[in-house]
Amino acid sequence: MKDLRKKLEISDKALKAVNAFLLDESNPLITNLLELLDKYGGIEEINRKAEEAGKVENLMQKLEKVNPNYIKDLEWLINQRDINAFISIPEYRKKILGEKASEMKFREDFAVTLELSACQYFPFLIAIVKDAIDTQQLVPGRIIRVRNMKEQEKDGDLIAMAAAMQIIGSTWVETLDTKGTAPGPDGLPVNVHLGGPETITGYFGGVGQPNDFALKWIDEFLYYYTNYGIKQVLNVNPGTVLLGYFIYKLGINNEFKISVYMGNDNPYSCLWTLLTAKLFAREDGSSPLIGFNLANSVNNETIELSSYIRKNFDFEDVVRLEHHITETWKSIVRQPYDRRDELLELAEKVKNISAKHEGGDIEVEESREHPTDILEYFLSKEELMKAGLWDFLRINHLDRYRAVNHTAKALTEKGLSFIAANNLHKSI
Repeated sequence: MKDLRKKLEISDKALKAVNAFLLDESNPLITNLLELLDKYGGIEEINRKAEEAGKVENLMQKLEKVNPNYIKDLEWLINQRDINAFISIPEYRKKILGEKASEMKFREDFAVTLELSACQYFPFLIAIVKDAIDTQQLVPGRIIRVRNMKEQEKDGDLIAMAAAMQIIGSTWVETLDTKGTAPGPDGLPVNVHLGGPETITGYFGGVGQPNDFALKWIDEFLYYYTNYGIKQVLNVNPGTVLLGYFIYKLGINNEFKISVYMGNDNPYSCLWTLLTAKLFAREDGSSPLIGFNLANSVNNETIELSSYIRKNFDFEDVVRLEHHITETWKSIVRQPYDRRDELLELAEKVKNISAKHEGGDIEVEESREHPTDILEYFLSKEELMKAGLWDFLRINHLDRYRAVNHTAKALTEKGLSFIAANNLHKSI
C-alpha cells in the first residue's frame, strides 16, 4: 500500500507543464485576464481605489446623494455602538447561565461565527439592531446578501450596508449579478437557454458563468470593488473560483465565499477546492477563499474530514467552513431541516466554522402565514412590493435573527463560544 500511495505524487514534470502554460505570453486565457486588470488601472491602482472607496466616510458621502434618509440610521447606529447600548459577551453569558457563567471557561479558539442569510434590505438590518438593543440579544457576526446589485446600488442599500457592516464589525458577502440564474448587470441573460420552471432540468448542468461570462464576473467584481470597496462576494462556478485565486495571487486584495450552490458535498470535492486554493495561495500562505459553504447534504464526518484537509494545508485560520443550521422553509430542502444538535457536536472539535441561518426555527416557520422562501431572493423589490410581501419578508428576517440567537443560547449552555458583531458586543 505504501508503494501504491507513492504513485499519487505530483511530478516535477507535471508542475513544470502547468507553470509553462500559465506563464506562456501567448496564452489567451491569462492575457484576457491581465487586459481586464489593465482596464481598471492595474493592481496597485485597483487596490488603492478600493481602499479609498470602502472608507465609511466616503460611503456616507455617496449615500447622501443616493438615499440621504439612510444617513440618519447610520448615525444612530454609530451612536448606539459608541454608548455601548448592546449587551456584552460576559453579560450575555450571565443572562443565559446565571452566576455560574463566571466560573466557566469558554474555548474562544473554537468560537462559532453566528451567520445570517440573507439580509436583503438595509431597513431589515436596522430592525434586528433595534430588537437586539430592546431585548439584549445578539447581532450576527456575519451577514450574507444575495440581492440584485444594480437595484441596490440605485436605492442606496448597497452603500448603506457596506458602511453598516464596518460600523458593527461584522463580515459580509455580496452576490454579483453575473450568474446563470438571472440576467446579468446589462439586463441580458447569462445563459440564453435557461428560463423558468419549464427549463429546470437545464439548471443541473448549465448554471454558472458560461463562455465569456467568467471574465464578465471579474469585470463586475472590479467595478464594485473600486467604486464601493466591496471586497467579498459569493462564488458559484469553478471558473470564477479559479479566476478569484488568480487575481489574488496577482495582487488584488479580493475575497470570496464558495456558495452552497456549488455542491461541495463530499470530502473529495472539498479536497479539490482546497487543493487549488493551496496551489495559488500567496507566499504568506493566505488565500482569497474566506468562506467555504458545503452542501446541505453533508454530515459531520464530511465536515470533520474537510477540516482535516484544511488544517494540513495551513488554512485553518484562513478558510471558514460554513454550515447551514436552518434553511428557508420552501424551495430548497426537504423540511424539517435543523442541524443545531449536530453543530453542538462539531463546535467542540472543528475550528473556524460558522452557523448559517437561512430560515427561522421549525416551530416558527410552521406557524407563519408566509414562511421563508428562497425563490423570493430573486424577485425585485418592486415585485415584492406589488405582491404585498414586504412586511412578510421583514417578519421572516426577524425569524432568522431569532434562530441565530437560539443557536447562540444553545452554544452558551454547552460552554461553547461564538462570534457576534465585534464592535457591538464587547468581550470584556
